[in-house]
Amino acid sequence: MTIAVSRRSQRVKPSPTLAVTALAARLKAEGKDIIGLGAGEPDFDTPAHIAEAGIQAIKSGFTRYTNVDGVPELKDAIIAKFQRDNNIRYERNQIVVSSGAKQTIYNLCMALLDPGDEVIIPAPYWVSYPDMAMLADGIPVTPSAGPDQNYKISPKQLAAAVTSKTRLLLINSPSNPTGAAYTAAEWRALGEVLLENPRIVIGTDDMYEKIYWGAEPFTSLLTVVPELYDRTVTINGVSKAYAMTGWRLGYCGAPKELATAMTTIQGQSTSNACSITQKAAIAALNGDQSCVAVMNQAFKERHDYIVAALNGLPGVSCRPASGAFYAFADVRGAMQALGFKDDNAFAEHLINKAGVAVVAGSGFGAPGHMRISYACSLETLRKAVDRIRAVLPA
Repeated sequence: MTIAVSRRSQRVKPSPTLAVTALAARLKAEGKDIIGLGAGEPDFDTPAHIAEAGIQAIKSGFTRYTNVDGVPELKDAIIAKFQRDNNIRYERNQIVVSSGAKQTIYNLCMALLDPGDEVIIPAPYWVSYPDMAMLADGIPVTPSAGPDQNYKISPKQLAAAVTSKTRLLLINSPSNPTGAAYTAAEWRALGEVLLENPRIVIGTDDMYEKIYWGAEPFTSLLTVVPELYDRTVTINGVSKAYAMTGWRLGYCGAPKELATAMTTIQGQSTSNACSITQKAAIAALNGDQSCVAVMNQAFKERHDYIVAALNGLPGVSCRPASGAFYAFADVRGAMQALGFKDDNAFAEHLINKAGVAVVAGSGFGAPGHMRISYACSLETLRKAVDRIRAVLPA
């Protein structure tokens, strides 16, 4: 018997980043020597004081349901973080804590979108944005910015993408997959377009805020364009900055009406984020931040190495990033030299012939590219580059 699944589920595809990670793990289990550069996951352990807070939560019996949208103490820590780092003021009823920022964004799409609403998602984009929009019956609209624009859309492109059906803009800075970050002046210019279109809600994904080395200080949209406060959702989490990917905790500050709707959606899906993780997140946000600086320095060193190394490969070019831990390389020259017209086939070539797993750029809306995660040691990166070089034409 064949079970017919919903049309909704057929709209979306599995996450290519998770698929590459799973493939690398399967090949390793089969005994093959694979270097996995697909997962966006820091290789550092969760800092000891944060882990200890989780252990103490277990020991003290803090293992039961909490408020759906997070415990007050964590909400206060998030409010303090937004004020301290971004100069954005929120109240408790504007904060929603979820099981990862991915759930935060999914909640936003489900709470906001009606069938046929359009969602502007600049490409290259994080792989899950379009699919989450489609699961909520939205229609992704993906204006594209290439390496000549440092992978950042212009105000003209944003304005051209807006229609009477536009309901949401999802934008990520620093970006996964490119590492590009919008400057204050660029935010202001995009903000002027958004101010002219009052129906549009903005979701700014700041997940990589702390993994940053841009020429000017990191800025979130609302820091620069506070006039958009009443329709902007500022999204963040603890996964990347504090090496807490498996703990699963994201959060947002949002207009009260949206926060309430997102909490209702979450209450009928997952309920609260893990109680133990919430205690650990309090320690992360309120505690000593020197661990973040140490990890950030390591990521910057890896960035400097991998960008230079990729630019030394035939047919490959890679722009420097301002943050995150991904190198997004243009491989169209290498693809052409090898006779590949599809970047997925090129990625298969690398894993089969070089034993290096990367994610093809088409999964991010940027064909002809590959994303390399440098959330791993320099030694691993050097070995990976040597392997890639060996399977490329001289």
